[in-house]
Order: sequence, then structure tokens, then C-alpha cells
Amino acid sequence: MTLPAPDPSLTVPPETTVLAESGLRTRAQRAEDGRARILDAAVECLVAEGYAGASTLAIQAGAGVSRGRLLHHFPSRDLLLVAAAQHVAAQRVRDTEERVLALVGADVEGPERIDQVVVALWASFHESHFWAALELWTAARTNPEIAGALLPEERRLGRVIRASLARMLGEPWSSHPRFRQVRDLLLTSMRGAAMTYAFDSRDAASDPMVAQWQDLVRTLLAD
Repeated sequence: MTLPAPDPSLTVPPETTVLAESGLRTRAQRAEDGRARILDAAVECLVAEGYAGASTLAIQAGAGVSRGRLLHHFPSRDLLLVAAAQHVAAQRVRDTEERVLALVGADVEGPERIDQVVVALWASFHESHFWAALELWTAARTNPEIAGALLPEERRLGRVIRASLARMLGEPWSSHPRFRQVRDLLLTSMRGAAMTYAFDSRDAASDPMVAQWQDLVRTLLAD
């Protein structure tokens, strides 16, 4: 049986398909750009105004999006704030790792590598994502919705940070029997020390704890 030739009037020209696909990608990109603006604006509000002042109206104005667009991406204010803090934190972790690996490379080993990683890790606790997260941690103490949304995200981010620190230190440090002990001591003590900067502004780079952390890591990871 011979099939009839397709009617040219019903055939979609290839260029039309390309334009349609391009249009879909453009709409998807616009949606992603709008979501990123919302997340960035939410972090800025958290840092500048605190949890109480980070209203959806302020975030909407900062992002330059409509009310409908904001609610389309984030129907809950608390979920939006959690997503914003975790989004920025994950990016900051990647940026810190890239900076460290670009600085030390594969040629820098021994105590010098340890010292540079400690400095870079400490600096990450003084960026906007840390203060945004701190606002949410405080709010989570009395807000079950924030606590419920924050816990799984913090656990996921914790895994990302721990894996990143292992890559930054590299071998043989990351496979040392005491690496996990060192890693957890660094992260918890740096977090606690950084919180004091909320009310005591000073030069973080000259904090005497930096030298103590470097000595601690060198000592515990020594053969």
C-alpha cells in the first residue's frame, strides 16, 4: 500500500521547530533568572533586615518581580528564606573550593597547604550566606516550620561542605585517620567564633584563632 505524500501545508518547517525550542529555552531561562533574583534578594533582606524584616514585599521589590511570579516559585515565605540561604551557601562553598584549588594547586603540600585551606575556610564564615543562615537558625528555635524546612537542607549542605574540605586538603590529609575529627573541630569552632562578630566587629584575618587552628590541624594530622 502506498502512503500519500504529506501535505506541504501541514508540514512544520525546521526553522519553526528551532524557533519553538528556542522560545521554550528562553522561557525556561527567564524563569530561572527570576528565581535566582528572588533568592539573591531574599539573602540581601535577611542580612540587612534580619528574619523579621525579610518580608515577601521587600523581597519582591528587591528582586523586581511580580507578586504572582514570587508566589509561583515560593508559595511560603519561610521556604523561600530557607531556599535562599542554602542556595547562596552552596555557591559560596563551590567558590571557596575553586579559589583554594586555584591558589594551592597540586604543587603546594604539607603545612603550607594546611595553612592556606584554614585561612580560606575561616574567610567563608564572614560572607553573606553565613549571616543569612544565622538569622534562620535563630528563627528556627521557636518556629517549627522553619526548623522543619531547615534541618534537611542543613544536613545536605553539611555533606557538601565536608566533601569540599576533603578535596581542598587533598591527600594524604583527607585519608588520615584523624581527618574527620579535625574537620568537625574546625567547622564547629569556626562557626562559634564567627558568631561573636555579630556584636564585635574586628579584622577577621588577624584573629588569633587562625594560628591556633593551623597548629591544631598540623598537629592532629601529623604522621
